[in-house]
Amino acid sequence: MKNNFIPLYKPSISLKEVKNVNTCLKDGWISSKGKFVSSFEALFKKKFGYKFATVATNGTTALHLALLSLNIKPGDEVIVPNITFVASVNAISYVGATPVLIDINKNTWLMDINEIKKKITKKTKAVILVHLYGFAYNYNDILSLKKNNLKIIEDCAEAIGSKYGNKYVGSISDVATFSFYGNKTITTGEGGMVVTGNKDIYKKIVFLKSQGLDIHKANNFYNHEMVGYNYRMTNICASIGLAQLNRINSFIKQKKLIFEQYKKFLNKNIIFQDQIKNTISTYWLVTILVNKNKTKKNLEKYLKKNNIETRPIFTPMHKLKMYRNIKKNYKNSEKIYKQGISLPSYPGLKQKEIKFICDKINKFLKRN
Repeated sequence: MKNNFIPLYKPSISLKEVKNVNTCLKDGWISSKGKFVSSFEALFKKKFGYKFATVATNGTTALHLALLSLNIKPGDEVIVPNITFVASVNAISYVGATPVLIDINKNTWLMDINEIKKKITKKTKAVILVHLYGFAYNYNDILSLKKNNLKIIEDCAEAIGSKYGNKYVGSISDVATFSFYGNKTITTGEGGMVVTGNKDIYKKIVFLKSQGLDIHKANNFYNHEMVGYNYRMTNICASIGLAQLNRINSFIKQKKLIFEQYKKFLNKNIIFQDQIKNTISTYWLVTILVNKNKTKKNLEKYLKKNNIETRPIFTPMHKLKMYRNIKKNYKNSEKIYKQGISLPSYPGLKQKEIKFICDKINKFLKRN
């Protein structure tokens, strides 16, 4: 075990993904047209019960399309958590709107709905709910936000398959987005998906991602109807996604087991992210808190020496140069950032590897 490197994440690729890619190469459909694009979208809708779904180049462009489809523009405010991957906030900047950063709950690491409501002003047009590390918001809380005349965007990049109640995340917002980057629960290499229950929003997203062209019209080649973007997924990427989606149940089952094994084998003083009542997480990236910043940094170095790759928790947005002018007391974000470490979490991770990681962490903490 000592000489074997354990990465933070790696995709699980089977012969089916390889076969699908080879079909694209053989048939010549390697760009944004081809049977796998529509098949991937159709299976995604069927699997999770979404009314409309369309692929995008990645999760970031999916978020950009979501904001554009809801007419978010300069002068508008969009509420977003202070701890998230930067794409959630950058997409707000892309449309010229102002991000309003909310501190996270110290236990769930998600925004408190009551804290969101305190920040609503006449300029607030939308809120982006990020299901961080696969942990979902409560269904009823989302519905209560809708009553405030806000547009709701769910960033489900890390939470494909997670649930609130008996519904999959992304089911009750105006628009929801997904990422299929190489380290996500399912991957297309690079890719994203936008889902919605609104036909007009869906049509606008399809126009926008296709250079303002209605791709569903027969023989409609250059009749562009609006200024759009080239945010289309390739058939090759979709072919990988289709194969991955057919295996997602086993991925989610394995990731739940991985989370449970970390909880079983790690020191009882280790703190894990709390799951909100009536939600089901898919545990994208198992992330723990140790007791202080110095301990975290030294533990990261120690694990690296033992060929175990880790990552810190996402840097709070207010610490990034472009968002430092957003002033507030983010005490929970600060604490969790200083104490948080993400551990190897890929579906193929074996129990003996998890136990090895936990033994190293426990050994280090016993000494420090």
